[in-house]
Amino acid sequence: MQELTHFIGGKHVNGSSGRFGEVFTPMTGEVGAKVPLASPAEIRAAVENAKAAQPGWAATNPQRRARVFMKFVDLLNRDMNSLAELLAREHGKTIPDAKGDIQRGLEVAEFAIGIPHLIKGEYSDSAGTGIDIYSMRQPLGVVAGITPFNFPAMIPLWKCAPAIACGNAFILKPSERDPGVPLRLAELWIEAGLPPGIFNVINGDKQAVDALIDDPDVAAIGFVGSTPIAEYIYARSAAHGKRVQCFGGAKNHMVIMPDADMKQAVDALIGAGYGSAGERCMAISVAVPVGKATAEALMEQLVPRVENLKIGPSTDASADYGPLVTRDALERVRNYVDIGIKEGATLAVDGRGFKMQGYENGFYMGGCLFDNVTKDMRIYKEEIFGPVLSVLRAEKYDEALRLCNEHEYGNGVAIFTRDGDTARDFASKVQVGMVGVNVPIPVPLSYYTFGGWKRSSFGDLNQHGPDSIHFYTKTKTVTSRWPSGVKEGASFVMPLM
Repeated sequence: MQELTHFIGGKHVNGSSGRFGEVFTPMTGEVGAKVPLASPAEIRAAVENAKAAQPGWAATNPQRRARVFMKFVDLLNRDMNSLAELLAREHGKTIPDAKGDIQRGLEVAEFAIGIPHLIKGEYSDSAGTGIDIYSMRQPLGVVAGITPFNFPAMIPLWKCAPAIACGNAFILKPSERDPGVPLRLAELWIEAGLPPGIFNVINGDKQAVDALIDDPDVAAIGFVGSTPIAEYIYARSAAHGKRVQCFGGAKNHMVIMPDADMKQAVDALIGAGYGSAGERCMAISVAVPVGKATAEALMEQLVPRVENLKIGPSTDASADYGPLVTRDALERVRNYVDIGIKEGATLAVDGRGFKMQGYENGFYMGGCLFDNVTKDMRIYKEEIFGPVLSVLRAEKYDEALRLCNEHEYGNGVAIFTRDGDTARDFASKVQVGMVGVNVPIPVPLSYYTFGGWKRSSFGDLNQHGPDSIHFYTKTKTVTSRWPSGVKEGASFVMPLM
């Protein structure tokens, strides 16, 4: 069995804690590798290595940093196929889906190539008599990212690319369920010319997370995962005076208005609700048809589509989705379906009994579809994170809008309509961070920011885009006056401009 490593100071380093986790191959159910789980001492060693390397990188001028990013993007494109195969093997998503995972991360690395422009400060000439004021953006130092299993390429790149471009050293603690791609990214950074110690991968569990949070030399923490853990990391990190951005769970609604193109809406629900086996924080998990006729038309088209979803191994490019990431994840989703039945929802399509021929030990589940869901049910309130879609019927538009606004999560939302006034009103009034109009998964492009509202996000700044530059830098403002600009008898007690 393959034994994975950490990546510290530009090289692979064997774990020394004696503790390991299992990395499964979801499509077969077999254990494919074991991953070391770092001790606090190993975390400290990685932080010290990063701390030593960071000043030299911060002193590298921005355009030279940008050239490293140009090379890194070329290498990601060169190795796209092998990275996607590795990602699919460890995660379970199909290879086309894996390529999408890598591509959306690559785009943030492309955005970071513009770092010479992105970190420019401001300058005011003659703000007062003989006085100039200017600001500069400087790196924080050593920063860390704690990333989830469901996007093992995209989210690490969302975190590390802007951080490194700004002159920081970055420590990645990826999910122990699929660490292969993060380790490969570390190798590509070195090949691109990044100095050793600027990007490090340290594998681990809660021990490693707590050690990063508590380390006095880690200036900032970024996290993506479930809301309870996001809240824990945010509170503990803030108590240590760190800068923090933590992104949690979601329950994304899609409102279908009576005038919507129903075929387009159903196509969107199939992709957004069941793609990647529903293991996405931006997956649509609640469909809200407005009006009885809309609901009946939706269910008439949706049921056969869900019944005919093609589930396959990760290597099947024609599959709609592959297996879930672990057996525990599979059992958790099945349990939610059982809960929905007990709560009184109508299970219109039951995928719990699905078995993949030739892969009977894999972590597969067929698509499930609930109708007549109500807002007091657990399957509506809680994030299921699997191939389960709930239909909650609304009588009028105002009721549908209120459902979106009253839910504790506010990550993403969509509305399908042909009416511009309705779409505009919805986009203005909905209390959710990312909104799609006839777009089911409204993930912004790299030059905008990604982030939810309410209990989907903890912290003031979002991921990628301009917010990421603000998060990974601190602003210094300089007020200067030279002798030629000083009048005789001027007071310096409190300068008056």
